Amino acid sequence: MTHNNKIRTLTAGLLTGGIFALSVTFLLSPKQEFSDNENRYLAKAPTFGWEAIKSGQYMEDLSSWLSDHFPFRDFFMGLKADTEIALGKREINNVYIADDDFLIEVYEAPVNTERIADTFHKFYEKIDTERIDTRLMLIPTASFIYADKLPSYAPTRNQMDTAEAIYDKAGIPSIDCTSFLLNASDTEQLYYRTDHHWTTTGAYQGYLAYCEAKGLTPVSLDNMEAETVTNEFYGTIYSKVNDYSLMGDSITIYANPEDSLTVNYTDTKEVTDSLYNLNYVDKKDKYSLFLNNLHTLIEITNETAESDRELVLIKDSYANSLVPFLTHHYKKIYVFDTRYYKEGPSSFIKEHPGVTDVLLLYNMNTLDTDSGIRGIY
Repeated sequence: MTHNNKIRTLTAGLLTGGIFALSVTFLLSPKQEFSDNENRYLAKAPTFGWEAIKSGQYMEDLSSWLSDHFPFRDFFMGLKADTEIALGKREINNVYIADDDFLIEVYEAPVNTERIADTFHKFYEKIDTERIDTRLMLIPTASFIYADKLPSYAPTRNQMDTAEAIYDKAGIPSIDCTSFLLNASDTEQLYYRTDHHWTTTGAYQGYLAYCEAKGLTPVSLDNMEAETVTNEFYGTIYSKVNDYSLMGDSITIYANPEDSLTVNYTDTKEVTDSLYNLNYVDKKDKYSLFLNNLHTLIEITNETAESDRELVLIKDSYANSLVPFLTHHYKKIYVFDTRYYKEGPSSFIKEHPGVTDVLLLYNMNTLDTDSGIRGIY
């Protein structure tokens, strides 16, 4: 056997052995249901059936299952991301590798602006505006506030142009926190580097905008108790890029020592005196420590509030880190997630004559695809 033939035989043997080893590993290794790194449920093994085979769905589902459970998948995904970044690539899975180690999602062109504005307007028509002060706050995300950190070739779409169009058609008095965020953007970290949410510092800027619009005196951060509960938060955008060389984010929480809270999670019947579930600090989805993740309706009572006013808050997850600042001003806050609350907050408001204020709060990045919008009335 010649030298070249030996090399070919050895190469073929190594490749065959590698494929065999990966196949055995795939067959014998336990299959995960959930990927912590990607923060999503993995594909399940497809059900064999003639109709599924005929339609092509079986092969599509099989491909997804094989891809999701490939041996050492996290390692290879991280290696791929590191290689692309080392070669100068600044965009992975619609996420830009921005300055100062920020990962910033592309703001996709919205397609549901008219429908969303119309839904907000229909909700507003059901509110007794003489009795209830209703406001709408649409929050810009990092791609707008930190646009200067993006590569020069990144697509630029003005989120707040869309927000203004929604404000105009909805007819609900607006609270624009954009100027507060822009003014603080040079000195404060307003968004997590690895996640799509604003930080508690960013949420505080939203709170300041709310207080100014409502004529409230904001509680100073100096009068609140701050605690950094983790320095190892790797959020949803990190899960799309899988650049394992990035450092984690810090999460700081605030509590007002003057507040005396009772927090009732009506769906699970859990009652506590805290707005935080610190069990999530030890999990991948650490942002869920705010308001204990997802709940249909949360009733928050503050016995030492500065007024007897009651607020209905209809929101997405951005509001979860804002609520701790609002509690000082309201005897009761009702927090709705209309993706899961099916009775309609407008009916709830009519049945609760103590409600004096309503705030609808959504971020511009996920607003266009938020399935809960159509359930607000």
